[in-house]
Amino acid sequence: MSVSPLSCADELDPGVRRFIERTGADYTALSTVAPPTTLARRREIAEQVRQPWSRGGPDMAQTHMVAIGPQGVRARVHIPASGPGTGTLLYLHGGGWTLFSIDTHDRLMREYAERIGCAVVGLDYSLSPEHRFPRALEDVDACIEWLRREGAALGLAVDRLAIGGDSAGGNLSLSAALRLRDRGEPLPAALLLNYAALDTEPRPSYRRYDGDPYMLNVDEMRDFWVNYLGKPSTDDPYARPLLADLTGLPPVHLCIAQCDILADQNTELAARLEAVGNDVSTRIYEGATHSFLEAVSISDCADRAIQDASDWLARHLTP
Repeated sequence: MSVSPLSCADELDPGVRRFIERTGADYTALSTVAPPTTLARRREIAEQVRQPWSRGGPDMAQTHMVAIGPQGVRARVHIPASGPGTGTLLYLHGGGWTLFSIDTHDRLMREYAERIGCAVVGLDYSLSPEHRFPRALEDVDACIEWLRREGAALGLAVDRLAIGGDSAGGNLSLSAALRLRDRGEPLPAALLLNYAALDTEPRPSYRRYDGDPYMLNVDEMRDFWVNYLGKPSTDDPYARPLLADLTGLPPVHLCIAQCDILADQNTELAARLEAVGNDVSTRIYEGATHSFLEAVSISDCADRAIQDASDWLARHLTP
């Protein structure tokens, strides 16, 4: 399995192209007014740039804010008009373990809730570099434990729990499942991995899709890993899940953006999961870049990818 090296600069999905152009222009404008000289300012700009894209979309019947674990980590519970359904999706936002939040990804979570017909819980896990590996994973562990202990009191169907996320959130989703397996605890019913960050080592797609107009560049990804780990790399498979034993995992759906430096990592993961007997669904979206799902309001490609994943998850969350 491989990603076709098309001239994506000329063949980007039109909606994805507009998304990249608009977010880039907004970032430049906000940076001109007050340059991102601190991490706090960089996060503030990132939230402002993504704010228009988190609006709109499905209305929820109920939305609850909760605090989880001893650290009081913020989480948002969305229940669609159809009700909590037969399962729950724990969703972990991207942003290189450094940026973004459940606010930047709110529309994406509501889209999944409406289309799957289940509750979606978004977790504002601790960010790096203030809270480095494995702190974010510990937050995810605490959230899974909380859901299984307290979720029913909120009307959630937590006996069928899926875990998913994009980019850094995809990394956390897979690593959380590995930790559950290794501790002998119940596994999630399914994993949703959207253009996940899986390894510190570059693949050929790093060269092919670096720089404009592909949203995520190599230097940025390298900085994200350093923020998360405190160093360029590690041999810990819970940080770099492509180093892990991948046997005995739940069904996995991989949403892969063709024009993404992380594309080859994801196709490699799909092949390795299949090789050890896991149930794997893989979709490669031509003309899509990293973060393209956030463009759902203007991109048919993003809309199709969200629907594909929702249809797949609905099947796996139904007993």
